[in-house]
Amino acid sequence: MPNILLFNKPFGVLSQFTGAAPEQTLSAYIKQTGFYAAGRLDKDSEGLLLLTDDGKLQQFIANPEHKQGKTYLVQVEGEIDAVAINLLNKGVLLKDGVTNPAQARAVAEPMLWERQPPIRQRKLIPTSWLELTLFEGRNRQVRRMTAAVGFPTLRLVRWRIADWELGDLQPGHSRLVNWHSA
Repeated sequence: MPNILLFNKPFGVLSQFTGAAPEQTLSAYIKQTGFYAAGRLDKDSEGLLLLTDDGKLQQFIANPEHKQGKTYLVQVEGEIDAVAINLLNKGVLLKDGVTNPAQARAVAEPMLWERQPPIRQRKLIPTSWLELTLFEGRNRQVRRMTAAVGFPTLRLVRWRIADWELGDLQPGHSRLVNWHSA
């Protein structure tokens, strides 16, 4: 039966096992052998990264054709409004075309760990949070979408992939589950 590692990828860590020093990679955190990332999470993003020891499962999870929803908690610059939320829900025009409709909603500030280093904050500009679920995986898509509707992303935490959720898993920690215990 395939195994899955739920990993809370810290900010600044690459979603790969090798890299030029002094970059941090998964090898600093994942000691189990035979596991490979099922998808990617940018170096400057945090949160849930799935790794598996099964190639077919890896392809299934990572392939956008299977419509595995990915949910992000996103801190943006400014007070997100209904107009921006509506645009995100309908799909946003980016340089590489219109995105698929997302599921977006404003949320209260979530109870998360402190990010290291902390995000930059400007005294006179408020921030707000939204929950955004995507069903496709373009490069830096969340950041490009929020910027396109006028609310640049300050902090990006992937919270859920399909039925797997980060829960209380702390940055740099992982939890082993099998395919059917998601």
